[in-house]
Formats: sequence, structure tokens, C-alpha cells
Amino acid sequence: MTPLARLIAARIRLSGPMRLDEYMRLCLLHPEHGYYATRDPFGAAGDFTTAPEISQIFGEMVGLALAQAWLDQGRPAPFTLAEIGPGRGTLMADILRAIRVVPGMAEAARVVLVEASPHLRRVQRGRLGEIAHLDDVSQLPQAPLFLVANEFFDALPIRQFQRGAQGWAERVVALDQDGGLEMGLAPAPEGDAGLPPAAEGAIRETCPEAAPIVAQVAGRIAAHGGCAILIDYGGWDGQGDTFQALRRHRPEDVLANPGEADLTAHVDFAPLALAARAAGARVSRMARQGDWLLRLGIAQRAERLAAAGDAGAMAALHRLTAPDEMGHLFKVLAFWARHAPVPAGFEPLDDDADDA
Repeated sequence: MTPLARLIAARIRLSGPMRLDEYMRLCLLHPEHGYYATRDPFGAAGDFTTAPEISQIFGEMVGLALAQAWLDQGRPAPFTLAEIGPGRGTLMADILRAIRVVPGMAEAARVVLVEASPHLRRVQRGRLGEIAHLDDVSQLPQAPLFLVANEFFDALPIRQFQRGAQGWAERVVALDQDGGLEMGLAPAPEGDAGLPPAAEGAIRETCPEAAPIVAQVAGRIAAHGGCAILIDYGGWDGQGDTFQALRRHRPEDVLANPGEADLTAHVDFAPLALAARAAGARVSRMARQGDWLLRLGIAQRAERLAAAGDAGAMAALHRLTAPDEMGHLFKVLAFWARHAPVPAGFEPLDDDADDA
């Protein structure tokens, strides 16, 4: 058992089975034993590789999309340039390099990173200098906001519900007869409230923290202008068990090594879009990452880099955009100020197009 597994087992013995969102939060953010609190999980030496770590062209495309939105909205100055869950700071570094070609934008930007991990804050400062950090999005300034979140929402704690013959039950972490961790079922505190009809055995996941975060960001944008781009793996109105663990670039049981593996779940973009609209922003259709990047011109940029001697540019293009790589698994959603044009590479939701 890992040290965190022993701590979790002790809590369960004391208080009973543990909800998955509490388990996930402890595994990722426990101040002493949590996954993000104790290590740099990114890259070949870590447990997973994100798009910004694959190639600079990903961050350049994101930066230029934000730059076009900034230009379309009249070059507000100053403005907040923010990232939620910025990892090593690689994506923000690439965004900052890309926007320097846009006159006045870098000078008008006030860069802030929303980061919970003390360890990753140190890594980000090492790359970006003395950057401003926030604990959560409620602290974002009341100002025009241009924001990106790449592989952030997949790491937010989820709850899981399983449909039984008598209704919905909640999946929890319990103890087996030997004192180890195992999955169990407990009565759902809310009963069937908010869960759609489903066949016996069906599993639904909810992410209680996701929509409120989007509402905070969209509220800033609706009030002051700006644009947000969310990039993650998932789908629209998703269902089924997507809770997963990744360790040393390989999947493993989610209960096997608490605190030593990355825990994630697929993002359901539908409630995020609803939250953004309810907060007063316009919302895009969900797009595949590969399609969006290709519309932005990533293929042409990769060809130019390859011609200049970047031997990995075309391989990176394939990994970021191909259907059998990240191109179809990862999705992109944008929301923006109602008075503004649609951001580059996106289409508005059909039911949002006529009420701008």
C-alpha cells in the first residue's frame, strides 16, 4: 500500500465508504502525498504527455487564436491573459511568444496562472519568471479576459452513479475483507434527482466543480469582454465509466497506487456549454482538436518548420491532428463576449447563432 492508500483506508474505517470525488481529490491534491503536490508528471520521464509538450506549434496556434479574438474585440488594454491548470508553463510560454508578433498585445497582457499545486507553481516560475498565481478562478480580475484551459477539466473530481433495479446508487471506495481498497455501491443521497432514465447497469458521471468554474469565467467575459478556449478529451452528453489511472504512460487500476498515478475522466462538454450560456456568453459547437487546428493553419506552419530543418514537425502534426492520435479524442469548446465575432476556427451553436 502507498502511504496515501493507508491514510484513505484509515478514513474509510473511521467514517465509512468514500465518494469518488473525495478519493480523487485526495489522490491528486493531498498536500503531502498527492500526485500533483509531489512530482512533475509531464513528458517522457513522467506519466503522460500533453499537447504543448509535443510541439511548440500547438501553443502557437492557441496563441494566435486568442490574438485574433483580441483584435476582433478592439484590442482591449490592459487585459487578463490566463491559463487554468498550466502544467509546466509550456503552453503559456508558447502563447506569449506567438502574441509578440501582434502589435501591442504582449504589452497589454496581464498574465495570471490558476494553479493549486505548490510544486507546479515553482516549475512555472522557473519557466516564466515571477508570474502571478491565483488559487481559483473566483480571483480572476474584473477585466477583459482571454483564457485557455488545456487538459484541466479531465482532472477535476467526479462522482459516479450506477443504475440498479431499484434506482440509482453511487459508486464509492470501500474496504475489502483484507483491508484493501475496492469499489462498492451506496445509496445515492439525491436519489434519482438530476439523473436521466437509463437501463439497469448504466453508469453516469458528474463533475460538480466543472460548471461553476465555467460560470465564473464566462461571467467575467460576459461583463468585460474576452474569450475562453477549453481543450480536453471527452464528448457531448457522455455516459459510461471513463474514470482511469495513468502511471508511467500506461493505464492501471484506479485503486492500485493512490497518490502515485494520474486520475482523470472524460469531460462532458454539454453542461459546460450550458453553464457558459447561462452566465451570458456565446458558445461554440464542440470541435475535434484536429479539425480546429487544421482550420487555424497548423499544417502550413508544420511544413514551414520542417522546411527550416525541424525534423519533428510533421510527426508532431500527425500526433496532434490525426484521427487515430489526439485529433479526434480531444475536443475544443469556446465561449466569448456576446457582442464579438465568432473566434477563429469555431462555429456557434445552432441555438445560439440568432440571439447575439
